[in-house]
Amino acid sequence: MPKRRIARRVAAAACPIIRNALVAAWMFVPAVAATAKPPGEEAWMIRMMACEGDGVAMEIYLPQSVVFANRADQEASGMRPGQTVVGYYALDLTDANKGKPLEPVRVMLSADKKSITVDQYTRGLPPTRIPVKGGTVDFDQRFGTGAKCGPFQAQDPDYGSKQ
Repeated sequence: MPKRRIARRVAAAACPIIRNALVAAWMFVPAVAATAKPPGEEAWMIRMMACEGDGVAMEIYLPQSVVFANRADQEASGMRPGQTVVGYYALDLTDANKGKPLEPVRVMLSADKKSITVDQYTRGLPPTRIPVKGGTVDFDQRFGTGAKCGPFQAQDPDYGSKQ
């Protein structure tokens, strides 16, 4: 019996101490959130290609710093031939109640500017070549087969000066 009494007294004394420690710790939580830095310009993305499959949509996003990069007078802005950029691939599975995950990918514009290659390296899938003018491609065998893709760089930053 005396052991139980001692245990009860220790527990009764410890409760206010633990409660006060938790309150003190909770006061520092807003300070941590307030010190979070916003992402830099390299984190801003723009959709460069949209594809539609059977009940799913796929999109490719690239950093705006690449798409709207200032180039020499004769060179158009955007990706350079042979350039590889890390962007994001979005697979919209909202209709299947699975959300819209973003996956980092490597995107390369071919030297002849006729195709892009999307490398889904995080999942170990084979690279997908897509015509710059758009076309039907297979991203993966689960969701992205027979995807009809629109043109790459549909948001061409030099669009107004080409007309």
